[in-house]
Amino acid sequence: MSKILIRGAQVLGGEAQDVLIDGETIAAVGTGLSAEGAQVIEAEGQVLLPGLVDLHTHLREPGREDSETVLTGTKAAARGGWTAVHAMANTFPVADTAGVVEQVWRLGRESGYCDVQPVGAVTVGLEGKQLAELGAMHESAAGVMVFSDDGKCVDDAVIMRRALEYVKAFDGVVAQHAQEPRLTEGAQMNEGTVSAELGLGGWPAVAEESIIARDVLLAEHVGSRVHICHLSTAGSVEIVRWAKSRGIDVTAEVTPHHLLLTDEMVRTYNPVYKVNPPLRTERDVMALREALADGTIDIVATDHAPHPREDKDCEWAAAAMGMVGLETALSVVQQTMVDTGLLDWAGVAQRMSVNPARIGRLEGHGRPVSAGEPANLTLVDPAYRGAVDPAGFASRSRNTPYEGRELPGRVTHTFLRGRATVIDGKLA
Repeated sequence: MSKILIRGAQVLGGEAQDVLIDGETIAAVGTGLSAEGAQVIEAEGQVLLPGLVDLHTHLREPGREDSETVLTGTKAAARGGWTAVHAMANTFPVADTAGVVEQVWRLGRESGYCDVQPVGAVTVGLEGKQLAELGAMHESAAGVMVFSDDGKCVDDAVIMRRALEYVKAFDGVVAQHAQEPRLTEGAQMNEGTVSAELGLGGWPAVAEESIIARDVLLAEHVGSRVHICHLSTAGSVEIVRWAKSRGIDVTAEVTPHHLLLTDEMVRTYNPVYKVNPPLRTERDVMALREALADGTIDIVATDHAPHPREDKDCEWAAAAMGMVGLETALSVVQQTMVDTGLLDWAGVAQRMSVNPARIGRLEGHGRPVSAGEPANLTLVDPAYRGAVDPAGFASRSRNTPYEGRELPGRVTHTFLRGRATVIDGKLA
């Protein structure tokens, strides 16, 4: 493979340096590096980060290729600066066997745009009644380390306990979709003033918080790892903060849309704002930002949830829940966390690369930008400002809440093991 010299990039937002890529590896980092025999990328004013890692992506394949495929989803990921994504298990058939997770893993390897690490289902068919083949999925070629029934809550406490006990044997983690189902029957949006005014069924914060409280106590009892998917309320933050102070092995994620958007958006009745968990209040948004800054929330994960147009272009009650997010996540994080002074770029790298790779036990990703490390890298232009145009998305779906909104920052280059998957903002 040819050499590539990234010249004058601000590594993790610090001093400008040159980074030489030779084959699949970073060969050198410094100033005034020789460009002999290398393709040169002039990166003055741009920030170089380790390749982003998403712990929560829905690629829909197999079964819902009308929404997304592994190929289109990984193209979208590359454009967003991601070099690895974890593909959730709510496919058709469900990824609850070694055979299905290996299929997803192999499709990811064939795509070539980013690494795809399958997430295995906790229970058979996501039905919450019987544990899936956790050990077989872990021992498969896919080497599954993260298990989740995302889209549904593992609401049976005994099943959740057994899952935590099982994955402890190989240092796996259960990623919980925290939603007490009885408390959210018929729910359409966040329960509060806006839901009362609009006459829409409310989704109370306690439905999330009660499951998180139960599960951190179960994790403590078992001595296992638990991860909280798409945490969305101020109360959830306080429970996770308490659990960490107690030494419980809990991690948590927040989505970009929960860092920016509020339930006030639902006043438009535009189903693009319908998501699970729902958009919360301004108070919740501010609490989530503070928790991400102070480390209570460990990572940003997209919960990229593509849908075909007909599933969103309909009345609110009939619309599917979810938003696409792979191609806009870094811009939203820049706007809400970097431009507000809550995080620097090194902090972004920690929460969007280092921490998710650690939680998923994903080797070769989330590594330092230094000589000898794998060349999984993302180059972003933070000075860029532009309106979001979903017509240009690589994703097969267009259900973004940011259409027409001006967001900062643009990924100019993404490198997967030294090979450019994105060049000047376009797929290689």
